[in-house]
Amino acid sequence: MFWILLSAFVLVLCVEYVLDALNLRHLRRHGQEVPAEFVGQVDAALLARTSAYTLARDRLALCESLLGNLLLGIFLFGGLLGLYDRWIAGFSDSFILSGLLFFFGLGLARGLLDVPFSLYRHFVVEERFGFNTLTWRLWLADLLKGTLISLILSGLLLSGALWLVQADPQHWWLWVWAFLALFSLFLMYLSPYVIEPLFFKFAPIRVEGLEERIRALMEKAGLRVSRVFQVDASRRSRHSNAYFTGIGRVKRIVLFDTLLAQMDQDEILAVLAHEVGHWKKRHVLKRLLWAQVLILGGLFLAHRLMAAEVLPGLLGLEQASFFAQLMILSLLASLTGFVLTPLASWVSRRDEYQADRFACELGGDPRALASALVKLSRENLANLHPHPWYAAFHYSHPPVVERIRKLREGI
Repeated sequence: MFWILLSAFVLVLCVEYVLDALNLRHLRRHGQEVPAEFVGQVDAALLARTSAYTLARDRLALCESLLGNLLLGIFLFGGLLGLYDRWIAGFSDSFILSGLLFFFGLGLARGLLDVPFSLYRHFVVEERFGFNTLTWRLWLADLLKGTLISLILSGLLLSGALWLVQADPQHWWLWVWAFLALFSLFLMYLSPYVIEPLFFKFAPIRVEGLEERIRALMEKAGLRVSRVFQVDASRRSRHSNAYFTGIGRVKRIVLFDTLLAQMDQDEILAVLAHEVGHWKKRHVLKRLLWAQVLILGGLFLAHRLMAAEVLPGLLGLEQASFFAQLMILSLLASLTGFVLTPLASWVSRRDEYQADRFACELGGDPRALASALVKLSRENLANLHPHPWYAAFHYSHPPVVERIRKLREGI
């Protein structure tokens, strides 16, 4: 089984990197062709800059992935997991403390690996193409705050879950699922009011008349808006975005100041109408429910596999702690998830088309959303020429050229 699992791990990586290579080669071949949907909006110089940005960004991501997967493969299949497991066991006899040390040690290693790539991404790639507005001081402050918040939240989450495992070894999978679901719900409420303000400054929207039009649009869709904010995203990046928060009919809308600078009011309303479409079609609710079903099923399967004592042998280990077995299970889950990725991506793209259609019905003008997508793509230097296989496998949104074409055809 060791060699079968290793072969599956290598095969998944090979498929992933073949898709990456196809996507980059496709861009080099077609990156100078202006799609018909962007004629008059993108010239040859901007298209060349877009292609260069995509190549630089994807090459960096490829290097990061190669190094990360190489180290992960050595750790799992080179015997280091067993050594690390025994080393952690020597620090404490406490189940919960051992678990915290086990996963925090791995998290520290992962965090240290991410730092140089984060620096290069922000201060070389994003800087070169005019997106980065971060200062070194702000980058460091974000890193420290993010690390502290992650330590607190993951510490609480992990401690609670391990306590439940210890308290009821036979049914922990059910109690841990309930705990994770409640914790996730708690974070959905907490994040907009406690965590996000630690990184961004929220202010009432300053574009005259826009908030009134947003509230009217939401009321037309049967939703109520508690607050409409603009956020100082431009302190960190010139990329643009907008999002909703809230559970139920009452929503909190946040618009990046960069988005407000790039679009007119009709285009902003079209973008928000698309997001309303996701809520009205219950895409968000369905994804949350499916996630909970998968987590529950995964935890039950984890319990059964641990009880069968088959997991250590998959990596050639004679024995493994509960925490090491979770690492083996995470490997199995990642391999299974990779196989299911095309299906999940297809469902997500289908939902995006449904939200586009709803936005057109709600706003009555597909041209506004098409124009917004053109501007988003142009301002963010989005790849206009993804390889069809790569897009089918990885894209959660339809390629922007296809979306704009359908919008201009009236969906």
